[in-house]
Amino acid sequence: MSGHSKWASIKHKKAATDAKKGQLYTKVIKEITIAARNGGGNPDKNPALRVAMAKAKEVNMPSDNVKNAIKRGTGELPGVTYETVIYEGYGPAGVAIMVEALTDNKNRTTAELRNIFSKKGGNLAGSGSVNWMFTKKGYILVDKSQSEEEELMALILEAGAEDMESSDDNYEITTDVQDLESVKKALNDKGITPQVAEMTMIPSSTIKVTAVSDAKQILNLVEALESHDDAQQVYSNFDIPDEILEQSSVSG
Repeated sequence: MSGHSKWASIKHKKAATDAKKGQLYTKVIKEITIAARNGGGNPDKNPALRVAMAKAKEVNMPSDNVKNAIKRGTGELPGVTYETVIYEGYGPAGVAIMVEALTDNKNRTTAELRNIFSKKGGNLAGSGSVNWMFTKKGYILVDKSQSEEEELMALILEAGAEDMESSDDNYEITTDVQDLESVKKALNDKGITPQVAEMTMIPSSTIKVTAVSDAKQILNLVEALESHDDAQQVYSNFDIPDEILEQSSVSG
């Protein structure tokens, strides 16, 4: 999970910048709309909608925006029809990359993402090329300063988590998709605030990246993909050691 946790941490640090651009609002509204369309407008019966609404709360989205996004998803309000499209490809050093997009124009999005892959040292591949490497899970990142390891392990396992790993600064918790919110609530009830709590795709294995040049290219590619308006999530199986990561600051 190390590749995921490093990128999750980087995303967390730059989230405020994304929010200022207004881009994060757009992505969250799309996520709420598609979740409501697929699973209904009741968050108590729709885990994906609960997660999306939690994201809206984290970025201080007005409640009216959330309500309207749900209504567009359930058909109570007219709106753009979005299609979920999964794009698969490879980045520098052979790392696997998967992009989850919501688009109202698949041809346009495909052309634009293909261009990003090409310009940033990667290539878009066919369907099924990398998705077999990933499994959908709930993912929670907790700063080590918030809890002792044994106490946290006991708490999250009782709440339904599957596993927990310890990295340099964080605890990485994985759950079944259905159990993400119950584990997050158990943490919140104990005064523990996760840095990240989301549904994600966890790679079955990772590729260790030891060259600074490759690391810079990978991070720039992933950031460029995430910056695309239609890209909701970007997943990869890179594992960049901390000493290489420090020399590989994300740039445009």
